[in-house]
Amino acid sequence: MTIKLSALVRSFRQIVGREFVHREPEVLATYESDGCVLMKARPDLVVLPNSTQEVAAIIQVCYEHKVPFVARGSGTGLSGGVLPMQGGVFIGMSRMNRILEINPDNRTATVETGVINAWLNREARSYNLFYAPDPSSQAACTLGGNIAENAGGIHCMKYGVTMDHILGLEIVTPEGDIVWVGGEHGYSDGTDWVGLFVGSEGTFGIATKAIVRLTPLPEKTKVFLAAFNRLEDSTDAVASIIASGLKPAALEFIDEFTVKAVNQAFDIGFPETSEAVLLVELDGSAQTVALDETRLLAILQSHSVSQLRMAEDEKERLKLWKARKGAVAAYGRILPAFYLHDCVIPRSELTHVLRQIQAIGEKYNVIIGNVFHAGDGNLHPNILLDPKDADMTKRVLDAGEEMLEVCLSVGGVLSGEHGIGIEKAHFMARQFSEAELDVMQRLKRVFDPAGLSNPEKIFPTRTGCGEIRKGLPEKILQTGAGWI
Repeated sequence: MTIKLSALVRSFRQIVGREFVHREPEVLATYESDGCVLMKARPDLVVLPNSTQEVAAIIQVCYEHKVPFVARGSGTGLSGGVLPMQGGVFIGMSRMNRILEINPDNRTATVETGVINAWLNREARSYNLFYAPDPSSQAACTLGGNIAENAGGIHCMKYGVTMDHILGLEIVTPEGDIVWVGGEHGYSDGTDWVGLFVGSEGTFGIATKAIVRLTPLPEKTKVFLAAFNRLEDSTDAVASIIASGLKPAALEFIDEFTVKAVNQAFDIGFPETSEAVLLVELDGSAQTVALDETRLLAILQSHSVSQLRMAEDEKERLKLWKARKGAVAAYGRILPAFYLHDCVIPRSELTHVLRQIQAIGEKYNVIIGNVFHAGDGNLHPNILLDPKDADMTKRVLDAGEEMLEVCLSVGGVLSGEHGIGIEKAHFMARQFSEAELDVMQRLKRVFDPAGLSNPEKIFPTRTGCGEIRKGLPEKILQTGAGWI
């Protein structure tokens, strides 16, 4: 750094107040990891602003003294996307959590980006509206984090991902300027700056406010649980549902291991003798749902469904989705941590890739639970582990590497919604050419010429873009100085 830490502290205290600047080791420790506990790095300072103007003032100080900074919401990300790889300043957005306006006529909401996803839905429901993107971490994750990673969720098959619901953004640039891109109308002349910013993983600056699209609550919603004795029957059913032209609001896959874990944790009553379970949600007008239900049941029955039932009421529907979103929590009864991947593959390859994942689990003697967005081919293999067991951790990481290799080999991509972060940066040269990576990096430099905004993310940093790195970044396995 080109400035002493004590001088930074004084500057930031003048901006946000003494109580919202932290350098105490015990406080910094709470910010050293996101949802992937295998990667850790501590910031030098944590600053908690309460307004866009305070964010801008903080970044202006960072820019003047060439101090790197990272914005953080709730820390529920899973790719090391908010780790301060060069130290510097954490800008925590937790105080900027106000829903500023809900406009039912325009079906929009204006929010600060520290708002929790579920809070917005709670408020929107009183207007018979909802915000469609709903990650499994919905009860904890912030809109800002969703924007950074272009989060999806259970209902993205029908309603789309975060980018499809962001109309406008207030952004603080890496130089500390405040700009608006997009707007309440959702249109832009020329360059789609909103589309460029969403999913940029905090490398283009910090979004402080967002205008989001709200959607009318459907007249009718039905959820079906379909159990299959064979994995192949369940994945064939997924392919047939998509091929038929049906567009369920959600189409989720849960494997046998996860079914048992969820039953033990939440007493859901999922059928435990089945190799796979699908949760399928239909919504729309009563007439549309009735027609779609007839088509859906015929497809499921043609694929040897062994058990089929419908949620009888709203309470049971919510219970089923609670089980799906709580699957990761259920794993915690078996081992204390998990390593989760996020690759996306063609739906036609689901059976092949899932069998390969099973074989990889056996090869490395690790426990894997599969629960994912089947309708989009967005896989989420959860590899369970005890981080205190070094040998197990090494096997888990090696297994994860092979899973990514398999997904790419069938024409898949590295991430559907969790982002690249530092976790998969070394794989970017597998998916993209040197020329493609060069274009991406030049775009990053347009927004952030000094390289201060969430540095060392997305792109390979320890070798040239054309050279493929083997293994995860060394810092993930390093010990001491804040690294695990």
